[in-house]
Amino acid sequence: MATMGGQRDLADDVMQEKRAMYSAPARSRRRSWLIAGAIALLLLIVAAVVGIYFGLVKPHKNNSTNSASSSSAANSSSPGSGSSSGTSKNLVVTGGDGSKVTTQDGSTFTYSNPYGGYWWSDPNSPFANNAQAQSWTPPLNQSFKWGQDKIYGVNLGGWLNTEPFIAPALYQKYSSNPTPPVDEWTLSQAMAADTAGGGLSQLEQHYKTFITEQDFAEIAGAGLNFVRIPLPFWAIEVRSGEPYLGNVAWKYFLMAIEWARKYGIRINLDFHALPGSQNGWNHSGRLGTINVLNGVMGLANAERSLSYIRILAEFISQPQYRDVVPMFGITNEPQASVMGMDVLQAYYFQAYNIVREASGVGEGNGPMVSFHDGFESLTNWVGFLTNADRVSMDTHPYFAFGGQSSAAISSYAPQACSTWGPMINNSMGAFGMTTAGEFSLGTNDCGLFVNGVGLGTRYEGTFAGGPTTATGSCAQWDNWQAYSADTKNQLKQFAMSSMDALQNWFFWNWKIGNSTAGTSDPLAGTVQAPFWSYQLGLQQGWIPTDPRSAAGACKNSNPWTGPLAAWQTGGSGAGSLAPSATSSLVWPPAAISNAGPASLLPTYTPTGTIPTLAVPTFTASSPATTFSAGNGWANAQDTGGAFVPISGCSYPDPWSGVGAPVPTAPCSGSGGGAAAASAVTTAAATKREAAPPLVTLMRRL
Repeated sequence: MATMGGQRDLADDVMQEKRAMYSAPARSRRRSWLIAGAIALLLLIVAAVVGIYFGLVKPHKNNSTNSASSSSAANSSSPGSGSSSGTSKNLVVTGGDGSKVTTQDGSTFTYSNPYGGYWWSDPNSPFANNAQAQSWTPPLNQSFKWGQDKIYGVNLGGWLNTEPFIAPALYQKYSSNPTPPVDEWTLSQAMAADTAGGGLSQLEQHYKTFITEQDFAEIAGAGLNFVRIPLPFWAIEVRSGEPYLGNVAWKYFLMAIEWARKYGIRINLDFHALPGSQNGWNHSGRLGTINVLNGVMGLANAERSLSYIRILAEFISQPQYRDVVPMFGITNEPQASVMGMDVLQAYYFQAYNIVREASGVGEGNGPMVSFHDGFESLTNWVGFLTNADRVSMDTHPYFAFGGQSSAAISSYAPQACSTWGPMINNSMGAFGMTTAGEFSLGTNDCGLFVNGVGLGTRYEGTFAGGPTTATGSCAQWDNWQAYSADTKNQLKQFAMSSMDALQNWFFWNWKIGNSTAGTSDPLAGTVQAPFWSYQLGLQQGWIPTDPRSAAGACKNSNPWTGPLAAWQTGGSGAGSLAPSATSSLVWPPAAISNAGPASLLPTYTPTGTIPTLAVPTFTASSPATTFSAGNGWANAQDTGGAFVPISGCSYPDPWSGVGAPVPTAPCSGSGGGAAAASAVTTAAATKREAAPPLVTLMRRL
C-alpha cells in the first residue's frame, strides 16, 4: 500500500509541475514548444513506471506461488480509485472503500471496507491474485503465514449443502407433505416431485441467490479474511438411486473462487457430506445411520469418498487456484466413537497421502490439510502424523447442545475463556496449527430447526429423546427484535471472548435465511436462529465490527505465541514422516465397526473414469490474449482410476449398510468395474483428457 501511495504522490507532483508550467507567462513560441515537449516526455515516463509496477513488480514482489497469474496490464488506477470499467488499454479494475462495484449481471453496489482492503478484477488476467481483504491480511499473492497471521473466518453453510435451520424456507414449503423433508435427500425428493413448483431447479435458484458476490465484499469489509465453504459429494457426481441435484453446486463453487479472488478472501474447502453419511446428521446429506467406516458398506463408502477427496485435491492444487484455496477440510465431523479412533486415523492418513500426491510437498504446494477431531479430545491427537507437511486440527466447540442453562449470557464469556482458551493454547503447542472450524453464540439450542425439522429443543423440554424438563422459553431468544441494549452487549462480550480464546476461527454461520412469511408464527419471515448469524449480529451490534478488537478479551496472561515449527508450515522437514509414525495406520483397516473383518466386506475397484471437475470458461474481449485455466488435474502423473462398483458383484444399499448381512466371502466379480462405472452420472464433469487446456477472456457460467 505504501508503494501505491507513492504512485499517487508521483502523479500529484507531475500535476503540480504541469500547473506551474502552464501558469508561467509565455516568452516565446519556441520556449512553449520545449516546455510542452518536456511535459509530454515526463508523462510518458510516469506512465511507463506505473505500467512496469502494475504489470511486473507488484504481482511478483513477494514469495507468491501464483505462477498462474499473468502480468497485469498497465493501469493508472490505485486501489482507492474505484474504477469499475476498463478499455483495451486500461483493463485492470480495482477499488477501495467507497468505490463502485459492478457485478456480472450489471447490478452495482458501493464497496465498504474501512480496513485498507481493496478489490481487484482484471479481465485481461482473471487469475491475478492482487486483492487484499484488509491491511493486516496478506494479499493473495503473498503467503499466508500459518500461526502468525490470524484466521478471522465465517462459514458459508447452508449454501451448496443445505441445512434446514440455515435455509428454512426451502424446507417449510413442503412442511405439509405427508413426510416433511428433514435433510437434502428428502428435500430433493420433495422438489423433484414438485414439477409445477420448479422441481430440482429450485436448488439452483437457491445457489444463485443465497450467497452472492456482495456477500464476499461484505465479509472482507467486516474484517474477515477466510470463508469455510461446505461442499457435498454430489457437487462432483451422483450415482444410481441418489436423488440430489448432481454436478451443479460445483459451478457455484467456481463462482466463490472468483469472488474470493476479487476481494482477497481465502477459502477453506470443507468436504461436508460423504456418500453413505459420515455422521448420520442432516447436514451430511441424509439423516439416519453412519455408513462411512461403519456397517457393511463402510469400507466401500470410504473408498468412494477418498476418490472425491482426490478429485478435489487435484483441482485446488492447480497453480490457478491454490492461493485462493489454501486449506482443505477433508471430512466434516466424522464420529470417531462409532468408527474407532484407529480406523479414522488410518483413513485420514490415506487422505493426506492423496492430497500430497496431487499437490507435492512444501510451502505453496497445495493446501493445508485439515482433520476434524472426530469429537475426541484434542489431546488424543497429539503426535498424530508428526512431521507431516502442513496438517491442522479442526475442532467445533459449542455450548448450545449440552446441558441447558438459564444463566445469564454474561456468564458464557468467562466460560469461553476458561474452557476454549487453554484447549487451543495446548493444541497449538502440542499438535500444531489448530482452528475452530465452527462456533456460534448459541448458549442454548433455541432457534427454528436448529436441532432439525420437528425435533424440538432441549431448552423447552421438547427435544426428541429428551430431556423433558424445560429450562425456559425460546421466545425471548428467538425474538431478536426485542433484545435490549444490555442483552446485545452481553452477546458481544461473549463473541469477543470466544474469538480471543479460539484465536483462529470460523463462525458458524455467515447468514441465516428468513423463514417463510405468512404463517401464524409471529416471527415468520425473519431470521429465527439469531445466535447463529454473523451478518445479523453485525447489523444489530452484538458482533464486533473489527474482529481484532477481541484480542485481550480473555486477559490471558500466557497465550500461545508460537511460532509453529518449520515442518508444520511446509518448511524444513515437512513430509519426512518416520515409519514408526505410520506403521499402525494400515489401510484398509483389519475390521470395520458394526461389520467385522474388512476382508469380507464389499469394496470398490479403482478402475473407473475420473470425473474431473470443470474449469471456468471465458469469452474473449481481446482475441490476442490467452491464458490457461488448467484442466482440473494438478498432477499429470496421478493416473489411477476412480473407485467404482465391481462388475458382477451385488452391493447392499450404500446408505443402509448398518445391520445388513455380512458376506461370507469377498466378491471378485466378473471382470473389472467398467460396466459399473458407466452407470455413474457425470453430466457436468469431463474426463481429464477432454478438459479444455486454454480459455480466453470474460468468464461466463
